Amino acid sequence: MATGRTHRPATRSRGIPEATVARLPLYLRALTALSERSVPTVSSEELAAAAGVNSAKLRKDFSYLGSYGTRGVGYDVEYLVYQISRELGLTQDWPVVIVGIGNLGAALANYGGFASRGFRVAALIDADPAMAGKPVAGIPVQHTDELEAIIRDNGVSIGVIATPAGAAQQVCDRLVAAGVTSILNFAPTVLSVPDGVDVRKVDLSIELQILAFHEQRKAGEEAAEVAAQAAAGTPAAAAAQEKSATDQGPDGDVPAVMPA
Repeated sequence: MATGRTHRPATRSRGIPEATVARLPLYLRALTALSERSVPTVSSEELAAAAGVNSAKLRKDFSYLGSYGTRGVGYDVEYLVYQISRELGLTQDWPVVIVGIGNLGAALANYGGFASRGFRVAALIDADPAMAGKPVAGIPVQHTDELEAIIRDNGVSIGVIATPAGAAQQVCDRLVAAGVTSILNFAPTVLSVPDGVDVRKVDLSIELQILAFHEQRKAGEEAAEVAAQAAAGTPAAAAAQEKSATDQGPDGDVPAVMPA
């Protein structure tokens, strides 16, 4: 069985841009859903809509794979699933270790999508001696003292860090020293790694902050629209102004305590 230690994806050597690589999993997810519904072919427009990109970008991305589809027919779904899976290195077995088996690490261990996407959780590792031997998702947790031996014995090249921020860099250093060359970091901190080591960071708080920015912007746009309507004297603006007045106190101020 091939492992992540001896077989690496060929995307970089083939000159596929990183932006295209980042979109390939989106295409694969959409194609897999079509395959499960026994859909034989799909147009670039349909697939682009399902993946959340525009069709011109999709066709450009697929040109890097040497796949151009058939005019009037579209793309063969099963062939594209195979082609993208091969480019992403998912037609082989990738053993993964998860370090930090708290709430987040345990949730990742219980995620059922790893096996179907070419990944195998080879080990769960935690620094708490009380966790050693306890099964999580059917896998006994092992102590961090065994980290290097686990990586060596399982040929691991991908590590997942789900530790508190303060422990993440030390865990990262040990993973890299043991031979791990790709890291998925869930810890809320920036990791320092040497050249040749790839790090992907997942920070839920940052994603929420970005959403908060967009919500604030939308609220500002709505307020600006009401103000523009008021300036134009539209009925909608008059209604909005009337409602605003009823929500204010006798002097035009918002009451300090709003009614329940």
